[in-house]
Amino acid sequence: MDNVKEKENSFAKGLNIYKLFWIFYIGCFAGVVVETIWCLLKNHRFEYRTALILEPLNPVYGVGAIIITLCLIHFKDCKNIIIYLASFIIGGLFECCCSIFQEKMFGIVSWNYTKQTLGILGNRTSLIYCLFWGFLGICWIKVIYPYMSQKIEKLPNKLGKILTWIFAILVSFDIVFSSAALLRQRERRNNIPATSNIDNFFDEHFDDDTLKHFYHNVTVKK
Repeated sequence: MDNVKEKENSFAKGLNIYKLFWIFYIGCFAGVVVETIWCLLKNHRFEYRTALILEPLNPVYGVGAIIITLCLIHFKDCKNIIIYLASFIIGGLFECCCSIFQEKMFGIVSWNYTKQTLGILGNRTSLIYCLFWGFLGICWIKVIYPYMSQKIEKLPNKLGKILTWIFAILVSFDIVFSSAALLRQRERRNNIPATSNIDNFFDEHFDDDTLKHFYHNVTVKK
């Protein structure tokens, strides 16, 4: 009875803002870990596959985790083939949208499938990766999300809220900071001189060579 009452009174009950933040944050971190391991196995070298400068996080995976959760939660009781097809489509479209946003916002490309015969949606995603998205969707909504949701809801209410706000502030600052560094890099490529102390800071401490440490596989859009 106490466990049921505790769950009903949880700060992260259901899919509220607290639960969604932790889905985002865990997705950000897990994505970096998985991609780093994949790169190590595939290319036999260590590459720091983060998207943020100050923390080992990649918001692309965090946002993807939220979207997959919000969309697939409505299919959780459906047959696996339905979940698979939904995740296949959602994952492919999400990857395509992220590619377009990154290119238009920062003038860079982190992935491109022109060398693959199965590239789709302007080679911004691949049929192979869409197939992976399908399997991931089933694993996520059937196994990973229920387990993770249960663990999040077990956090004490007061502690859970405090931790949520602390981590939310930290990751928000990191997103702004990292975006500013990339935007300043784009200005340097366009020969735009520094016009403020902030510009000078990024030019001195986060020049192109420094940013390569964080963005190994990024190419500049011609």
